Amino acid sequence: MSAGSGGAPAGSAPAGGRDRVLGAVRAAVRRDPAEAAVRRAEIEARIAAREVHVRPPVEGDLTARFAEKVALVASTFAPVKGVDRVSKAVADYLDEHGLGREIVVTTDPLVEQVRWSNEFAVARRAADPDDRVSVTGAFAGIAETGTLVFVSDRRTPTTLNFLPETHVAVLARDRLVPHLEDVWERLRDERADSPRTVNFITGPSRTGDIELQLEIGAHGPRRLHVLLVDV
Repeated sequence: MSAGSGGAPAGSAPAGGRDRVLGAVRAAVRRDPAEAAVRRAEIEARIAAREVHVRPPVEGDLTARFAEKVALVASTFAPVKGVDRVSKAVADYLDEHGLGREIVVTTDPLVEQVRWSNEFAVARRAADPDDRVSVTGAFAGIAETGTLVFVSDRRTPTTLNFLPETHVAVLARDRLVPHLEDVWERLRDERADSPRTVNFITGPSRTGDIELQLEIGAHGPRRLHVLLVDV
């Protein structure tokens, strides 16, 4: 409904009534300034302490646990002995699925070390809807769940994680952590400013909303391949 000439929109409360309601709410939640200062100090101390809460045990070798969890969420996994072997590992995977040699990649420090074979057509940019394969670095991997963590910045456009049907993630072995909470510790320790986006990706995109039938690739990549690299 439209507002009348010079008046408030139909169905809305007069400005004076709104101010009275908001004033009553403020009065009801008003705290003593001394009490508010104590509560603020308690909250700031808790944040600074980074208290560790109960976490499920992640026992044994992190790599083995991570590989097991990756497989359980319909992703694939391959260890790579050094950055110099990443190009061949990507080529082998693409050949297995008949995906050709056109790839779009991030420019993060790990992927930038890869010396791509001349057989590849490599683009370094954000993803377009027509791109079929992306190769990106990952900020971290979580052994507890087989989750990959990606942060957004100029070198790692978020579109590369979601638009292409096939996503190859290159993860340095020393970026494996046991729990999700460990990722936040690394972000705080390694970055002065928080990234605009932190994506936690566990397996390829899927949905079971339609007649309870599992569909892979519903909202993003239908394939997620993880290369765990010794650097």
